[in-house]
Amino acid sequence: MAQVDYKELKKGGFMRQKQKDNFSLRLGIIGGQIQADQLLKVHEIAKKYGRGYVHMTSRQSMEIPFIKLEDVEKVKAELAEANLQPGVCGPRVRTITACQGSEICPNGIIDSTKLAYEFDRRYHGRELPHKFKFGITACCNNCLKAEENDLGVKGGESVEWKENACTFCGLCEAVCREKAITVDKAGKKLAFKEEACNYCGRCVRACPTGAWEGRSGFIIYFGGLFGNRIAIGKKLLPIVFTTDELFRVVDATLKFYEKNGKSSERFRNTVDRVGWELLEKEVASVL
Repeated sequence: MAQVDYKELKKGGFMRQKQKDNFSLRLGIIGGQIQADQLLKVHEIAKKYGRGYVHMTSRQSMEIPFIKLEDVEKVKAELAEANLQPGVCGPRVRTITACQGSEICPNGIIDSTKLAYEFDRRYHGRELPHKFKFGITACCNNCLKAEENDLGVKGGESVEWKENACTFCGLCEAVCREKAITVDKAGKKLAFKEEACNYCGRCVRACPTGAWEGRSGFIIYFGGLFGNRIAIGKKLLPIVFTTDELFRVVDATLKFYEKNGKSSERFRNTVDRVGWELLEKEVASVL
């Protein structure tokens, strides 16, 4: 009997269960989106090769438990019929998670779904010292918890006030949760503390006269961790405004990890060991 390469199976999304020769198949789902006809194929595979149920994971994917070793290749072939593929496990870039973004959500500032597919195209399955997670959230409501990821992206807006369009109604002050805006209605004055702004863009959406203008961009967080150790990602850079800038930063981050990370060492632990100032210098240098 041929020797089973369990490491290669895990790399391809088939994770060993405690039951001998049984595997839980992780699907490669991007940004939490799957087509309806693909769902039918998942249903079919779960019924035919598993035990008739699907596990919904915490990172917007699906797993089909109880796939027999002898059925692995047949399952791969049937997934391919529906343009589905297994996900990845082990020390590499994992499933890209994202909210529905500006195409669906009224609060969305960036198209997080489109961005998730581009992240997947560029980085999915890339070999690294340990697993690496990306999370993309379209606004400061932060539904995808950008700061919990190894690298998280949050949509934001850099805002500018146009005095000649302002009626000093005070709506912007009312919606600003950071208290960055104060309005003197009687004196027709407005004060904006830019350093207090978190780029949420609520003032832009609330203003009835267009006195606030926003420029959408990407807020990047580094080194989030949510497992045996919990750590909140850090914002090392100002908001960036183009996908070209964003991907230069991501590329520099992954190169830093490849260069400095030890085997089985999470990215946050690498940066803590090597020094945050070094990471900040390297990612800032590409902008």
